Formats: sequence, structure tokens, C-alpha cells
Amino acid sequence: MPDGHSPISQAMVLAAGLGTRLRPITERMPKPLVPVAGRPMIDYVLDLLVEAGVRKAAVNIHHFADQMEAHLARERRLAILLSDERQELLNSGGGLVRGLKLLDCEPTLVMNADLFWVNETATPPALKRLAQGFDPERMDMLLLCVPLDRTTGHNGKKDFSLGSDGQLARFREGLPAPVVYAGAMAVHPRLFSDAPDGPFNLNIYFDRAIASGRLHGILLDADWITVGTPEAIAEAETVLGRKAG
Repeated sequence: MPDGHSPISQAMVLAAGLGTRLRPITERMPKPLVPVAGRPMIDYVLDLLVEAGVRKAAVNIHHFADQMEAHLARERRLAILLSDERQELLNSGGGLVRGLKLLDCEPTLVMNADLFWVNETATPPALKRLAQGFDPERMDMLLLCVPLDRTTGHNGKKDFSLGSDGQLARFREGLPAPVVYAGAMAVHPRLFSDAPDGPFNLNIYFDRAIASGRLHGILLDADWITVGTPEAIAEAETVLGRKAG
């Protein structure tokens, strides 16, 4: 994996989802603002981005967009640009493409707003390693991945197999090194120059990159937390409590 590439100072945060599995909590607030150990989930995400040196982030909003806008207006550590999807929810791919248009056409960190990690042991931290390792000449996307046994709140699905050369393939039984996509990646916006207008799923580009040998991954060495259901909040708070203790 190449090292020493220029730091990445901008990010796109995917925060517009409906959070249907978190109902009834998300019937009164957007999923990224659901509190975990007294803090909205998205604040943990912003912590990680700030730690990595990100100075500007686009954030897409749809569900309870006014609440998101008010919360993000209080953020002072980095500049927030809102990608407004009030009129139409654009799915993971469409939302990403619209948000990237608010940023510079240069390598960008992309992160989901409803997951984060704690107790990281590797140095430099994962998002900095993503930035350093991303080589747009050889890669379409560099994904942060996590072993299943380091996940909390996950449904058990294995997403990819991580090869010894750093390339990713869709996981199927019999392949080595199964990993879960940790919801963070590095990408160059030019990858989406041919993207369709409107909603589409980002998996289209994952599969295209796999077919051309340009989907790569690195491992997260931390406790990875996703909160998809009300029951998962308590599990997440237990992990965070271990950190605090």
C-alpha cells in the first residue's frame, strides 16, 4: 500500500437516511441525532473527521432536515456545507454525487453518519491511513473494513474478502479474510463523472471497481459501532463505557 500521499482535508458525510429500523425513536428525530451515551451519533463521526485533519465537510440532509440543519450550524471545528435532499432522497450513490459537487474536485473522505469507532490502537488513525493509502492511479476507492468480531450492532453480514494485495472481492463462502465495510472510504470525485442523475445505490460503483481490480481496502483496528435498532443503543453504550473506564 502506498504511503505519504497528500492529506485529505475534505469529506462527505452521508446523513439523509430515514432510519426506519430505529423507529419509534426516528419518528421524532433523524437517525444521526439519536443520542448514544448522551451525544448524537453524528458528533462521534465529526470527532473522527476533525482528528484526521478534515477542515470542510458536505453533509446531506432529508429526514427531519431542520433538526439536522440546526445541529450542524453549531459545529465550529470544521466548515459544514449542507446538501439538501428535502425534495427527494437520493440513496447512497445519488446523495454522495450531489454532495461531492459542493466540494473541490480532489480526493475526499466519505463516511456514514450512523456509525463510528472507539478504542483504536493503530497509528496513524484509520482515516489518516485511508488518506495516505489512497492512490487514485491504481484505485477507484479505498474502503475501511473491519473484522466481524470487532463489530457491535452489526447484523452479521460479511461484505467483502480482503486479499493479501489489498484488493477487495464480494465475500462468498470459501474466500479468506471476510470483512465488514466500516462505512468510510477515500475516493476521487472524478470517479462519478458518468453517474446517473437521481437516486442510485453506491454498490454499482463497488461492483464496477471490483471487476476492474480497483476496489481496495485497509483494516480498522478498533471497536466498530453501528446503531441500527433501539436495542443496539445499549450495546453501543456498553462499548463506550469500556472506553471511559
